[in-house]
Amino acid sequence: MSTTTPDFPSTGSPRIAVIGGGIGGVAAAAFLHRAGLDVTVYEQAPQLGEVGAGLVVSPNAVRMIRRLGHFDTFLAKAVPLEVGWEFRRWQNGAILSAEQLTDNCEALYGERSYVAHRADVLDAVRAAVPAELIRLGMRCTGIEPHADGARLHFGDGSVVDADVVIGADGVHSVIRGAITTPAPAPAEYSGMCAFRALVPAADAPSFARRPVQTLWIGPDHHLVHYPISGGKAVNIVAFAPAGDFTDESWSATGTVAELLAEFDGWDPRLTDLITAAGTPGRWALLDRAPLEKWSRGRVTLLGDAAHPMFPFFAQGAAQAIEDGAALAQCLAADTGDPDRALRTYEEIRLPRTTRVQQLSRGRKEINHLPDGPEQITRDAGLARQDPLVASGWLYGYDAELAAREAYVR
Repeated sequence: MSTTTPDFPSTGSPRIAVIGGGIGGVAAAAFLHRAGLDVTVYEQAPQLGEVGAGLVVSPNAVRMIRRLGHFDTFLAKAVPLEVGWEFRRWQNGAILSAEQLTDNCEALYGERSYVAHRADVLDAVRAAVPAELIRLGMRCTGIEPHADGARLHFGDGSVVDADVVIGADGVHSVIRGAITTPAPAPAEYSGMCAFRALVPAADAPSFARRPVQTLWIGPDHHLVHYPISGGKAVNIVAFAPAGDFTDESWSATGTVAELLAEFDGWDPRLTDLITAAGTPGRWALLDRAPLEKWSRGRVTLLGDAAHPMFPFFAQGAAQAIEDGAALAQCLAADTGDPDRALRTYEEIRLPRTTRVQQLSRGRKEINHLPDGPEQITRDAGLARQDPLVASGWLYGYDAELAAREAYVR
């Protein structure tokens, strides 16, 4: 598996505008800057930051983060997982399966798996982007694509012309709405909502402080927890029927009482953990079908703007980082023809992200089976599985290598 930095062409760079300063957008800028390309990030917030809490950083993402040259920043707060996929029964916490990751993950894929706060991952990729390349307080309100690029309009009245535009502006993307023709099908109500919360490590039960990704599964619900922020906090993300709750905003909140009510009757160790949580965020999960195209001329999408996915496969941020790495390779290899570079990028990335989207959809049904014959069969299957080996297609993937090989063929 190649880890060397490729030799990029010295030809003049197109002016590249990245709309959105989340993990995907900043990662794209980092890889583009590393390739010697002219890139500027436009972020609507007055400062960079990530809403939300924890995420799993799997080997396919770790591999890319390491290449940006500031891996120590990532390691300072990321927690290396010793055990993953520790599935527990909802009623009594019985362990249905667990995968030892220490040594095994690195032996298979050359990298470990980590858990981290989203903001810490953003800091690690931002360290590879000079501050002057990030413009804050720039809310994109519209885009006018044309043959040689696009004109961008911002909320402060300013206008920017770019040769290439990358829409990394999330699930409610302004850029996506302007370039996908015909318009994509509207999001469908999934009937599920998610809660996220943090528990200070000092208040968390000892079992939750272990460097383990634990998944409690039961009828219509599941809950995941693991330590983040160098072990100073425990991240909780839980999934439950949404009822009449339909707010998709990551800034919406619920209450600890609401979260506890969803897990009433579950193992007391789990409810003790929930009781110690701070105010949880709460958002509805809306289902969006994969897009058939991401690009129009010299405008393209990445991350949630291109392929929003349920969080059940823990790959949203990882796929956005892969997008940024592959896109930079394509644009660096094809500076004279950005249209072709974006087509190649889409051809490389769309099949893979579509597969991850579809697998993420399927996990909801599997995790939430009611007690009965299907649940018993599922639990027996979990005990037989080796998810680390089965994930080879996912964790062994090298986004930069895949893009380079597309130009060799």
